Amino acid sequence: MAGPVVPDDPFLRDGVPASRLQLPPGPWRTVFEALCSRFPRVDAGTWRDRFARGRVLGADGRPLAIDAVHRAGLEVRYFREVPDEPRIPVAETVVHADGHLVVACKPHFLPVAPTGAYVRETLLGRLVRRFGNPALVPLHRIDRETAGLVMFSADPASRARYQALFRERRIHKEYSALAAPLPGLEFPRVHRSRIERGEPFFRMREAEGEANSETVIDVAARAEAAWRYRLQPVTGRKHQLRVHMAALGAPILHDRFYPVLADEGPDDHARPLQLFAETLAFVDPLTGEPRRFQVEERVAPA
Repeated sequence: MAGPVVPDDPFLRDGVPASRLQLPPGPWRTVFEALCSRFPRVDAGTWRDRFARGRVLGADGRPLAIDAVHRAGLEVRYFREVPDEPRIPVAETVVHADGHLVVACKPHFLPVAPTGAYVRETLLGRLVRRFGNPALVPLHRIDRETAGLVMFSADPASRARYQALFRERRIHKEYSALAAPLPGLEFPRVHRSRIERGEPFFRMREAEGEANSETVIDVAARAEAAWRYRLQPVTGRKHQLRVHMAALGAPILHDRFYPVLADEGPDDHARPLQLFAETLAFVDPLTGEPRRFQVEERVAPA
């Protein structure tokens, strides 16, 4: 891993890396106007305050003035802020770290990267602070509600070669899930379907049309109340495993999104979604050696 960053690293504030945006073409005169248009949920007063406090930067790390001229393709860095961000009282575990990769085991309810109400309380933010490496980038994502392994690139020089593993489906991913028994079906089985955005916007649904998702499903253990399933996603659609299990008639235990949306409320740490990313295996593109990261199963039949 790279050594700790110097305290005045312009792209790291309070352990949170700056977000990056390449400005699109448009009618705006200034960067300020472009940002207000690009992020309509952030009011103009908030953007003025960020400019005034030096939290909107150019690619060179220097703060931009509020009247900085807009130019298509200009790279802007900015720091997101969420007032009263909720604290997530669970800890991650680092499984592996070297100069190119960091592999961490994410607890339930912790986002991988900044999103919505979470900026500091993310796996990425915690690892950046732990290793002092603002170059860390997640190579894939898992749901906030899902626990398990996530792999990060630690070196921009080798990043593209590891990203290709996921893009070209040359990485084996395996999950464990606890759900109701399905005695009428044969296993192992392959479930293919077309997954599209549903309602509300954060849910997905199966739809008619050519399949764009595929999961290999097997049974690892059987008990009277629930079975433990082994899930191998061939594709990586949002909420794919949750949607596929619900479609089979065995939604994953404690799933608040599928098959129906439960009433929104605070996270229930006593009833986490019983889905766990257990295994990441691949041939290392730098060395040609097989690598396998695996964590102990966290879900088992009751």
